[in-house]
Amino acid sequence: MAYPVTVSVEPLIAQRNRLTTAFRIILAIPHILLVGGIGVATFSRSAGESFGGHGGILGFAAFLLAIVSWLTLVIGGTQIPAIRQFTTFYMRWRVRALAYLMLLEDAYPPFGDAAYPASFEVVDPATRDRVSVAFRIILAIPQFIVLFFILFAWWITAIVAWFAILLSGVYPEGLYTFGVGCLRWMVRVEAYLLLLVDDYPPFSLD
Repeated sequence: MAYPVTVSVEPLIAQRNRLTTAFRIILAIPHILLVGGIGVATFSRSAGESFGGHGGILGFAAFLLAIVSWLTLVIGGTQIPAIRQFTTFYMRWRVRALAYLMLLEDAYPPFGDAAYPASFEVVDPATRDRVSVAFRIILAIPQFIVLFFILFAWWITAIVAWFAILLSGVYPEGLYTFGVGCLRWMVRVEAYLLLLVDDYPPFSLD
């Protein structure tokens, strides 16, 4: 069965923009401040910037709202619709910003909701699992451990890809596929932590 969180990135086949690639981190600063950088935002906020990333201003708000959702889900089995809408909005923006920051796309991401070649979609759960919600952080620990090594490997491949784009204008296909897989895995875990879904994230890049 397909996982209820879908992260899609349209492959960038054309010659890459070497200039924006060279200064990608600097160009992405406004988005990093708002929706965070590489890493699992909720976990880094609660455990000292782990994995080298944070959720930015909107991510911090989403984390606080996740605490509210945790209470309403554990006690009443429901999530406030407005909180879910905000968190989904944040995740859509974050996926677009991360795709740009991770060199998966060259088009500058929009501020807010607008068309972009990287997208995030989540299927609303029919029912909520209160036990899973109650122990969400504990259940996610195996994901944290594996993601640490996955993202460490990604940083190495990203440096290689950065030089490859600057020298040849091409992102090696195998490294690009790995980068998309890392983004997909990381976002699934974050959606799970922010209580958008109850299904446990797969240990998979696909």
